[in-house]
Amino acid sequence: MRGIPGWFPRLLDIGLWLVVCAPPVSVALGPDGRDAVVAAAGVPLLGVAVAFRRRRPLAALAVPVALSLMTDAELPAPAYWGALALFGWLAGSRAGTARPALWFFGGVATAGLVLCAVVSSDLWAWPTMLLTLLIAVVLPWLLGRCRRQYADLTAAGWRLAERMEHEQQAVADRTRIRERARIAGDMHDSLGHELTLIALQAGVLEVDPALDARQQAAVGELRAAAGAATERLREIIGVLRADDEPAPRAPSEESPEAVVERARASGVEVTLERSGATDDLAPMVALAAHRVLQEALTNAAKHAPGAPVRARVARDGTTLRLTVVNGPAPAAGRLAGVASGGSGLIGLDERVRLAGGTLSADPTDDGGFAVTAELPAAGAAPRAADTPRPTTSARELELARRQVRRRLTQTVVAPLAVLAGILLLMLPLGLISSSLSVLDRDVYDGLGVGEPRGDVESRLPQYTRDGPPDGAPAVPRGQDCAYYSTRLMSDDGYRVCFADGRLASKAVVGEDD
Repeated sequence: MRGIPGWFPRLLDIGLWLVVCAPPVSVALGPDGRDAVVAAAGVPLLGVAVAFRRRRPLAALAVPVALSLMTDAELPAPAYWGALALFGWLAGSRAGTARPALWFFGGVATAGLVLCAVVSSDLWAWPTMLLTLLIAVVLPWLLGRCRRQYADLTAAGWRLAERMEHEQQAVADRTRIRERARIAGDMHDSLGHELTLIALQAGVLEVDPALDARQQAAVGELRAAAGAATERLREIIGVLRADDEPAPRAPSEESPEAVVERARASGVEVTLERSGATDDLAPMVALAAHRVLQEALTNAAKHAPGAPVRARVARDGTTLRLTVVNGPAPAAGRLAGVASGGSGLIGLDERVRLAGGTLSADPTDDGGFAVTAELPAAGAAPRAADTPRPTTSARELELARRQVRRRLTQTVVAPLAVLAGILLLMLPLGLISSSLSVLDRDVYDGLGVGEPRGDVESRLPQYTRDGPPDGAPAVPRGQDCAYYSTRLMSDDGYRVCFADGRLASKAVVGEDD
């Protein structure tokens, strides 16, 4: 990380290892030998988890989960609750997607079911274990996900802010260009007026009888030059006007044949087809058609040098259709260093739109490119501009909003779904546990007080009840008791108590006693 010394992450890892190892070490120093062995083995394993917490957060989370279940198959050991919560939070804050974590939690739930069924023989411990893991692991993981979401949204916000700054800069640049265009329009108006006055005064002098023929001819040339300069100035400055200013109305005097001939002179293999009269086109239509033909030939020469080009100008009644199609570029490819920014086609589309027509520019099936413009021959009002597409900033903002809604839904729905699942599992687990803990009456009657515990347990069911029946008396002092069902979902039960390795007492206890 920028600005953080290289030794700081390692120091942070050591501190984190000491924190998560403190509860297991306190257990290892206690009197329970089995837990002490597991806790002592957990110290180096937790160190491995700390080392992999950045690259493999779910693998790091698996270490305290496994150690907790090894310590107590029925319930995650309290010594590892802190490690479970911490590594769960780290896994949530570093996970890109939730799917791997969901598979992980499903695997842990399945492993817990197997441990409860095989090791502890108590299926009722499984919902309790799931509830504990929900609180100790899943909730911290969800909080980590929220933290990751906040970080992602913050980063996206900064990116959007930077993009908006660039867009604002672009708007400012366009505003300056627009103002310069208005200044150019003002120059056209004022300078054109002065040139018109010069031409008018020259026209007056041209018919002045005080001047001889040579002087009148010179003044006539001056008047013609001033008129031509006025017209040329109007054509040049007119294209720089702002969008809300009147566009130039006069077309170029260059014919399509002249444009094609100029392209041939530059090395473009181009053919021209014409059909229908094009002499009476509206000024804006003629200017747009000339511009489309010129730009399409330029693009063909630039992006597909050496490829044949076919241009067609056809008028069908009130519609002028102009098509320029170039073939695929030869093996030599496009000219080196030539890039396409698309601004030429954007300008063409705007010019055609202002003339009331439509423009399409698409690749052809053989790898070439086709530009087609359809224009009203008599001219028409400018076509409405296409609806602007959502900007990149708007799309990213909408995506961020959807992610926020989805992750918030996950944060709320996931714990509720787990709780609902636990509640739904309790009924079938109760039936299964009750059926597997039923002690046959004949077997119960055959148990004799004083028999060795091993002989008695060999005849008892593998599973016990989830607890004593309601109304059962207190356990006799110094005895270790287990409870079995008299029948499926019974309210009473058999109590079998041991002391000193032998059966000390037995009784039927509960509400039905």
